[in-house]
Amino acid sequence: MAPFITSFIASLVIFFLPYAFSNQNTTIPTSDLDLLEFPLNLEYLEAEFFLYGSLGQGLDKIAPNLTAGGPSPIGARKANLDRLTNDVILQFAFQEVGHLRAIKKTVKGFPRPLLDLSAESFAKVINSALGKPLEPPFDPYADSINYLVASYLIPYVGLTGYVGANPKLEGSTSKRLVAGLLGVESGQDAVIRGLLYERANEKVKPYNITVAEFTNQISRLRNELGHGGLKDEGLVVPKELGAEGKITGNVLAGDEYSISYDRTPEEILRIVYGTGDEKAPGGFYPKGADGHIAKSYLHVN
Repeated sequence: MAPFITSFIASLVIFFLPYAFSNQNTTIPTSDLDLLEFPLNLEYLEAEFFLYGSLGQGLDKIAPNLTAGGPSPIGARKANLDRLTNDVILQFAFQEVGHLRAIKKTVKGFPRPLLDLSAESFAKVINSALGKPLEPPFDPYADSINYLVASYLIPYVGLTGYVGANPKLEGSTSKRLVAGLLGVESGQDAVIRGLLYERANEKVKPYNITVAEFTNQISRLRNELGHGGLKDEGLVVPKELGAEGKITGNVLAGDEYSISYDRTPEEILRIVYGTGDEKAPGGFYPKGADGHIAKSYLHVN
């Protein structure tokens, strides 16, 4: 009898080995956990930027339990938005709060990382994109057009991350979660791009640079930092990069088949750190992102 019991227990261990239980007792394959936790870094960033931009306050006031005691963001503040833009951004803000709840309902997650959402942080990204320092420095909170240009920096990166993660997931719960998150992130990116496309030829004051040029240069920078080839496109592109190679308008970014581009966690870290190196924190994450994937690179000499 003893050998049978030993064999039976061993079989059970082997059967359940690929799986882990989340804090809500939902069975999630162990291989999915890191891929589901990693996006929390971007969801925290989006939630705080959109909450502060529309309301002038962030998760510490709106949903303090979701921060898990993580540090408050640096430099975030209310943006000077027109009524329509404020309404849209407020909707985005609460959608991001929902995303945080959804991920943390499925996996344990981690506390909010330190985020630098100061005007200076965004100005550095814009300066890098344009290849020169703007004068006066770019301020994402100054008005609606600046805020939308700054918002162009954010949801699309998360979108490509979800596209990249989806085929690597094993569990049905994991796939359903990521598909749902991807749907809304894609919608947010489409709204931002649509609002900017309407003003594509408008010059952002006082820089004498059009909205389209801002987006094109931001996308160029993200391609450069990501080291993953062409995975980002601005609002106006050469005809050969437009849908079916027939148009220059590019309200939605996609590959030659108009399919969304994908990115790996490593590519995303290189972009949001602004360093082009997943081992070198900076940018919006001065102390680095959290979760097993990001931390594994922070410990590499």
